[in-house]
Amino acid sequence: MAKKKNRKTTTHLTERALRDIAGIEKFSVREFGRKVANRYLAKLEAAISRITEDPSLLRSEPDCHPWLRFYRAEKHLMVCDYQDSGRIIVLTVIYASMDIPSRLTELEPTLMAETELLHQRLHRKK
Repeated sequence: MAKKKNRKTTTHLTERALRDIAGIEKFSVREFGRKVANRYLAKLEAAISRITEDPSLLRSEPDCHPWLRFYRAEKHLMVCDYQDSGRIIVLTVIYASMDIPSRLTELEPTLMAETELLHQRLHRKK
């Protein structure tokens, strides 16, 4: 059965998520070379496209805040805020084998502030 595409969904990345991806790129180039890094980044980009096309792929985690949604992309976890209005905000991209609840607790104050700011900016654009 073919999946129904949700053309209304948009995905935005916070400044933190963009910094995370830049850090992943820097680490990957240093450790594995440009060619491998480019392939890995393409996989992360494809993951963003997948969740945009099918937000039901986002999952909640019982040990984390109820409004957070997660999507595993290779060895990383995309931490997202999904709005019923069809907006996904990628808050951060973290290494999947980390202690996720502890890491999110460390990031929470700034994640919440950055998310609220992005929500306000996106709301003004409507």
